[in-house]
Amino acid sequence: MSATQELLSSVFGFSSFRPGQQEIVEAVSAGESVLAIMPTGGGKSLCYQLPALCREGVTVVISPLIALMRDQVRGLREAGVEAGALTSGNTEEETDAVFSALDQGRLRLLYMAPERLASGGTLSLLRRIGTGLIAVDEAHCVSQWGHDFRPDYLRIGELRKALNVPLAAFTATADAETRQEIVTRLFDGAAPRVFLHGFDRPNIHLAFQPKDGPRRQILEFAAARRGQSGIVYCGTRAKTETLSKALADEGHSACHYHGGMEAADRRSVEARFNTEDGLIVVATVAFGMGVDKPDIRWVAHADLPKSIEAYYQEIGRAGRDGAPAETLTLFGADDIRYRRAQIDESPAPPERRMADHGRLNALLGLAEALECRRRALLGYFGETPEACGNCDLCDRPPEVFDATQPVRMALSAILRTEEYFGAGHLIDILTGNATEKVMARRHDALPTFGVGREFDRRQWQVIFRQMMGHDLIRPDPSRHGALRMTHAARPILRGEAEIELRRDTLRKARSGPQVKALVNEEDAPLLSALKAKRRALAEVARVPAYVIFTDRTLIEMAESRPQSLDQMAGITGVGAKKLERYGDGFLSVITGQAPDPAHPLRRRMAGRSEAAVYDRLLAVQAELTHGADGAGKPMSCPASVLAKVAALRNADKTSLARILGDRRSERFGDAFLDVLNEA
Repeated sequence: MSATQELLSSVFGFSSFRPGQQEIVEAVSAGESVLAIMPTGGGKSLCYQLPALCREGVTVVISPLIALMRDQVRGLREAGVEAGALTSGNTEEETDAVFSALDQGRLRLLYMAPERLASGGTLSLLRRIGTGLIAVDEAHCVSQWGHDFRPDYLRIGELRKALNVPLAAFTATADAETRQEIVTRLFDGAAPRVFLHGFDRPNIHLAFQPKDGPRRQILEFAAARRGQSGIVYCGTRAKTETLSKALADEGHSACHYHGGMEAADRRSVEARFNTEDGLIVVATVAFGMGVDKPDIRWVAHADLPKSIEAYYQEIGRAGRDGAPAETLTLFGADDIRYRRAQIDESPAPPERRMADHGRLNALLGLAEALECRRRALLGYFGETPEACGNCDLCDRPPEVFDATQPVRMALSAILRTEEYFGAGHLIDILTGNATEKVMARRHDALPTFGVGREFDRRQWQVIFRQMMGHDLIRPDPSRHGALRMTHAARPILRGEAEIELRRDTLRKARSGPQVKALVNEEDAPLLSALKAKRRALAEVARVPAYVIFTDRTLIEMAESRPQSLDQMAGITGVGAKKLERYGDGFLSVITGQAPDPAHPLRRRMAGRSEAAVYDRLLAVQAELTHGADGAGKPMSCPASVLAKVAALRNADKTSLARILGDRRSERFGDAFLDVLNEA
């Protein structure tokens, strides 16, 4: 077993790397400059935390949010790793403890915010403590046109050159343009080794719904997941407050979060979210980057996100522990108009606005997709997966119809009114509704007047929304949102192309999404008991519950029901330190009784290959305590000696005798050698 795999198992409690992790860990450990683009929840932090234990010196981690740094430091300390953070949120005692650990050479990872790089003493501090590696989390924050831009990230490149140490940068979402900006600004243009790994999060169920009473839709979705931690993203601050109140009125534990709140109130919500099971936070995107709670079970969007990257990043906050998670995104024509206007009114250069329209188009294509959503989502990132079986369109394939004729009718009405009107007026024309506005402009005389009576007003609204979703028409901000035809629509209007739309969304449907249980009915009571145990331990330790164990770990315990510390050590997420601290307590919950006491040395072997050897040696020793004939003087080996024998590789009589001594070797040597040869 390699050193990295040994640390992966013994410290972090994982039996194997996630896809893509191992080659990144090995490259960072070897001191290569690295840029890694990995899916949200794909295990980026391990890719610098594990190398920090392999390399000389202190690994400095530059991370954008205090809450994120605190969470990672707590998690590392629980796993037995010396880590600390220097942040503006530290108490004087916390800062003193960090400096003391640095002075004593104990600290392996030092977290700091990018803003600290502006301090004149930071460079001398990092030189003094022997910085061996810089790791940059959320590296896309260096992009000046990104929505997460942090100006102090621009200082990192100079810091790397001044310290002359390798740099590893990590991000979940970075298109080719942003990747090039990261290389230029962090690596001074010298190409790092780039790892671009799959963006798939197969444990996350994807679903979209057209808005049809959005408050009711969100309340129904939350009701089916009562007691599970979730996030609801809203487009406005006011909506976060009204929707969180509506959820609270329905009996949920819910609160709101937005950028207009006082800093102390925001910190209070962050602390509650990290420590309370089942809390729902209704938030704007201000509650975003840095949310690293692994057991968020669902994310809902009450309004359409701003782009496909934003959508991917926001749903990626669910299910980071690998257990099942669900999403729901609501969208409507008003959302599309609002997002288009945001882009058109942006101060960004024309080419940036064009790129932003492309990103929104990709999201709208996902919303109006006719087959597997995951295939559409990953296709945007350059991947070509098979149908996923874990999205609403795979669950229930949509009913489609040839919409070429009604789309042509709508396009004709837009052109015949010189692209000066919105959907409401156009629908009046198509359905033959002779309003005052229609009559005043003589639009009742148009050839398109009344040609669309086959569909009612609501159905035409759905058709127009789907046309916007397919980017056939766009609202024009210079004409107060009037609809204009795009180049993509011309082939359809000219009869050179056809188009299908969803028929099922034309009909009013009230079927809410169904909850997916985390475990089967038989294991559910045990999972609840394990969560209660975790919550009690977390309250005593004053840490978030997931720092003890994640949902994924508890689910695996409930399903596999380990009966010993050795079996418990095989559970994902149970490292040596956590097994030592919590193993007996969780075994008691599973088995209903306290585990048999074991020697401390044997306990530390739990889950390792020598544990079984140690047990066999103990059994052989018991058989020979009074000699082969049972008449000799009692003799045994101390536990420390048995542990050394169990750890022997390529043993022979000579090496055994050095450990056992002559008298014990004479009685136990041959039998112990047989055990070692069988192992």
